[in-house]
Amino acid sequence: MVNQFGSTTFEQRRRLILAFSAFLLMGTAPSPPPSTSAIVSNLVINPAPSYPECHASTIAEVAPGRLIAAWFGGTKEGNPDVAIWVARFEGGRWLPAEKVADGIQPDGSQQSTWNPVLFQAPGGALHLYYKVAAPRAPWAGFEKVSNDRGKSWSAARKLPDGIIGPVKNKPVVLADGSWLAGSSTEDEPGWLLHFERSEDRGQSWTKIGPIPKGPRDIEAIQPSILVHRDGMLQAMGRTRNGRLFSITSHDSGASWSPLDLSELPNPNSGTDAVTLADGRHLIVYNHSTTGTVRPDKGYRWPLDVAISSDGIKWTHVVTLESEPRGSGYAYPAVIQSSDGRVHITYTWTRKQIRHVVIDPQRLG
Repeated sequence: MVNQFGSTTFEQRRRLILAFSAFLLMGTAPSPPPSTSAIVSNLVINPAPSYPECHASTIAEVAPGRLIAAWFGGTKEGNPDVAIWVARFEGGRWLPAEKVADGIQPDGSQQSTWNPVLFQAPGGALHLYYKVAAPRAPWAGFEKVSNDRGKSWSAARKLPDGIIGPVKNKPVVLADGSWLAGSSTEDEPGWLLHFERSEDRGQSWTKIGPIPKGPRDIEAIQPSILVHRDGMLQAMGRTRNGRLFSITSHDSGASWSPLDLSELPNPNSGTDAVTLADGRHLIVYNHSTTGTVRPDKGYRWPLDVAISSDGIKWTHVVTLESEPRGSGYAYPAVIQSSDGRVHITYTWTRKQIRHVVIDPQRLG
C-alpha cells in the first residue's frame, strides 16, 4: 500500500535493514576505518580566541578556494555576552575571527545568540542566519547578508514571527530554485521538527509542519536534507531516542513520511549530512547512544563519518576524534566544495572550532 508520504519500496527496505542491524549497532564502537588517508588537512580556526567557550559552527564556500565559517562564542552558552563570530579562509589559511552579530536589544539589554547558519546563495549573496533569545525562551530568527564574501555585513533583519530560519544546518536549493531549510523548536509541547521554504530567494518563507512525532513519540530536531537521484528528499538528525531520525519526501518537502529511526546511533547531539556530487550521501555524527550519562543523553565521542548510496545502510569510513574528553566533539557542519573535497567543522571540547578536509574519492 502506497501512502501520501513516499514509496513503500524505500520504507519496507529500510525497516527490514533496521530489523536485522539496529540492535547490533546500538551502543557499539564503530569498526576501524579502512584508511585515514582520506583526511587531507586538520586545522584549528581562530586558535587564540578572546572568549573562553565556543560552539555550533557552520561553513560555506564563497568562491573557489575561499571558505567562511561562523560559530557562537562567549563566556558560556546562553550567557548574554555570547555573540556570532566569523572567520574567512583565504590564501590557504584562516584569518582571525571577527564578531559580526550580537543580541543587543533596543533598550540596551543583551540576550544570547545561538546556532549560526551560513548559506551561499547560488549566484547571489552570502546569508548568515542566527537566533537571539534568553536561556529557555523561544528563539527569534535573524538574518544578515554579505555581498562581498563575508568582509562586511548588512544590518540585522528579524525574520517573521514563527520563522526562525535554518535551525542548525544549511538549506538546500531544490530543482525549481526554491530554498528548503530544516528547522525545529524545543519549546512546549517538546521537540518538534518542521521545514521552512522560500520561493523568492529568502525574501519570504513558508512554514511546513510541524512533523508529527509518530507512534514512537520521537523527539527530533536539527534536520539535514539529502537529495536522492530520483528527486526524493531525505532528512536526518538528532533525537532523544538513541538513534538518528530519518524521514522522506516525494513532493519537494511539502509533506513528509512519519518520523522513524535510522540504523545510526545518536547520543542526543547535533549532526550534519550532505549529498555528494557523485550521488553518495555523507554524514558526520557521534557514533554513540543515549543512557551512558542519563536516559536521554550520551557521550559526544567518538566523532565519525559514514557514507551511503541509498540513505538507509551506512558504512563507517573515518573517525575524526575518539579520545574521551569533557564536552567531547560536537555539532559538525559539512559541505562539498567546488574542487570536490569535503569540509567539516566541529566543536572541540567547547574550546576550539576545528576544520577537517577529506578527499571523498579515498573513501572507497
